[in-house]
Amino acid sequence: MDEMWSDPASVLDVVVRVMSVPRPRMLPQFSHELTALLPHRAAAMQTGDCPRSPFKTVGDQAITDAVTSAEFNYLAEQAIPGEAVVLDAAFGGTERRLVLLSSRPAIGNGAMIALVPEDPHPASEVLDLAVRLWHLTSLDAGQRATEVQPEVIASNLAAATARGQAVTDLGQTHATTLVALLSVLRSRQLSDAAVRQTATDLADRALVDLRAVTDRAQGLSAESARGAFALLADQLSPVVAHVDASVELVGPDDDRQVHQDIAHTARSASRGLVLAALDRPGTTRVRVSWHLDGAALRVTVRDDDPHLAETAVEPRLAERITPLGGRWEIDAVPGWGTTVTATLPLDVVEPPKLRPLDRLNARELEVLTGISQGLRNREIAERLQLSEHTVKFHVRNLLEKLEVRSRGEAAALAHELRLEPAPARRTA
Repeated sequence: MDEMWSDPASVLDVVVRVMSVPRPRMLPQFSHELTALLPHRAAAMQTGDCPRSPFKTVGDQAITDAVTSAEFNYLAEQAIPGEAVVLDAAFGGTERRLVLLSSRPAIGNGAMIALVPEDPHPASEVLDLAVRLWHLTSLDAGQRATEVQPEVIASNLAAATARGQAVTDLGQTHATTLVALLSVLRSRQLSDAAVRQTATDLADRALVDLRAVTDRAQGLSAESARGAFALLADQLSPVVAHVDASVELVGPDDDRQVHQDIAHTARSASRGLVLAALDRPGTTRVRVSWHLDGAALRVTVRDDDPHLAETAVEPRLAERITPLGGRWEIDAVPGWGTTVTATLPLDVVEPPKLRPLDRLNARELEVLTGISQGLRNREIAERLQLSEHTVKFHVRNLLEKLEVRSRGEAAALAHELRLEPAPARRTA
C-alpha cells in the first residue's frame, strides 16, 4: 500500500478532493483517487439519492458499456453495507473478480460501487480503508442530494411564516368565539343550565381544535434543537472517528423548537467548518458548540491551528447563511487558532428577499468577477485554470440565474451588488 495512505493528512486531502467536486463528477474523482490505493480497470456505481441517473460507470469502456442492470441488481444482493466484499460474478457479460463497496450512511439512501481490481487478491487493510473512504463519499453525496438551494430555503421559510400567520388568524377567531361565549354566560336573559352547558361544550371543542392546529403546524416546520444537534453528531461520527485530532461536540442546553431549514443550515455550516479545520495540518483539536441565545442559534467552531487560513469561511457556506439573515463572526489569532461563529435567527418575521448574486455558486461568482473586469472567456479560463468550454457553460448559467441577457448587463449588476466572501478578522 502506498505510504500516503498511512498519513492522516494525505487521506484527509483525498477526502476533501472527492467532496469538492460536483456530484456528477463524484464517481470519476473517487475512482481516480482510489487508483493509488486499489488499482482497478473499471467501476460502476448505483445510488439511491439520484432518481434521474442512479447508475454510472467509469473506466474501461469494453467492460462498462456491457454492464447490465440485471448484473448490478444481483451484485447489490451480495453487498454488505460497511464492508468490502470480494467475489467472482458476471460483470459486463464476463465472469470477473470484483470488489463491492456498499454504504448506508445516516443521511441519504446509500450507494454501492463495484470495482474490477487489477490485483485479484487485495490486502485486507486496503479493502478496509477503501470501504471507509466510500462511506464518507456516500455520506457527503447523500447530504448534498438533500441540501436545498438558498432560493428554496427562502421559499420554505416564507411558507413557514405564512403558516404561522394562518395559525395566528385562527387563534384570533377562536378568541373571538370565546369572548362571545363568555358574553352568553354572563347574560341574565337566558336559562343558566342550558346556556352554560352549550357554552362549555363549544369552548372545549374550540380549544381542542386550536391546540391540534398549532401542534400540526409546528411539527411541519420545526424540530428540537437537541434533536438537530444529535443528528449532526451522527453525521460527523464516521468523519472524526479515524483522525488524529480531537473533536469535541457540545450540544445546546435549551431544547426549543427551531425551523427545520435553520437546523439544516446549522448542520451544514458545522460540517463544513469541521472538515476545513481537520484539513489544516496544524489542527490537533476542534470544538463544535451550539447555543440558543435569545432569538438566535449560534454555531461556533474553534480550532487550535496556529497558522491562519487564507479563507476562514468558504464561499459556499457563506451562500447558505446570507439568505437566512444570518451573519459570520471570525476571530483568528496567530499562534492560537481560529474561532468561527455563525448566528442564525430563530424567528422569521418577513420572508427573506434573495439578492440576484446570492443565486450564484462559488465558481459562477469567480467567472462573473472576470466578466466585470472586462476579461474574455479565454482569459477567464486561463486565470481559473478551466477549459474555455467550461467557462462558456458557467457564463450561460449565470446569465440565466441573474435574469440578464448580456455580459454587459451581468457586469453592471456585479458592480452594483458585489457579493464579497466573509473576511477573517485577524488580531495580533
